[in-house]
Amino acid sequence: MNIKQYLERINYIGSIDLSYEVLSTLQYMHLMTVPFENLDIHNHTKIDLTNLYDKIVTRKRGGFCYELNGLFYQLLKEIGFTVKIISARVYDGKKKYSQEFDHLALIVTINDDHYLTDVGFGEFSIYPIKIVLNSNNIDPAGIFRIETFNENYQSVKKKKQDGEFVPEYIFSETQREIEDFYPMCNYHQTNSASHFMQKSICSLPTKNGRITLTGNTLKITENGKVKVRQLKNDQEVQQILYNYFGIKL
Repeated sequence: MNIKQYLERINYIGSIDLSYEVLSTLQYMHLMTVPFENLDIHNHTKIDLTNLYDKIVTRKRGGFCYELNGLFYQLLKEIGFTVKIISARVYDGKKKYSQEFDHLALIVTINDDHYLTDVGFGEFSIYPIKIVLNSNNIDPAGIFRIETFNENYQSVKKKKQDGEFVPEYIFSETQREIEDFYPMCNYHQTNSASHFMQKSICSLPTKNGRITLTGNTLKITENGKVKVRQLKNDQEVQQILYNYFGIKL
């Protein structure tokens, strides 16, 4: 772990004191510069959770939750933050949740306050969410709220256009190790039932929207307006990956 090189990778400039302001800026810059992507799965390249630094920092790639939050955890810990890995179960829209270790997220503690920190869940909160029950967290990506799910889990919800708060995922505050996620990481790379196996995706938020490449479809959202473009061939896909995401496969 080379902190200086990592911070250069995410274009972070400034102090690295153990404050909420620094944590928020680190999360913001990480989200804006490191894509959420599953390209290795579709290129039949095994994802190695023991060598994340080389992929994301040295080779300037992105990754999915185990990779992005796994490496961000290492950075925060190296800087000196009190941080732990947690497991989350993703909501499927049908009042069901995925199995344990389906998603890797982080909790950072600053001055006895706890923050749900996540740079690996696609269109999620831009800034850390303070873990205070039933309190609205206003974020550039929307309004989020944490509620009790049951005696073991809390639910993080996002307010939809109709005003209803819909779950994103449930999580427990039990500390986990990166090794706990190996089986599910393998599942998402090899099992046809995994949504990560269905289509390749590469996505980044922007100041005014988001850019997402799904398969051969490029979707650019800016100031609420959406443009969709179908790419003709692999050469165009490779060019878009480089032009918009800085990725060269």
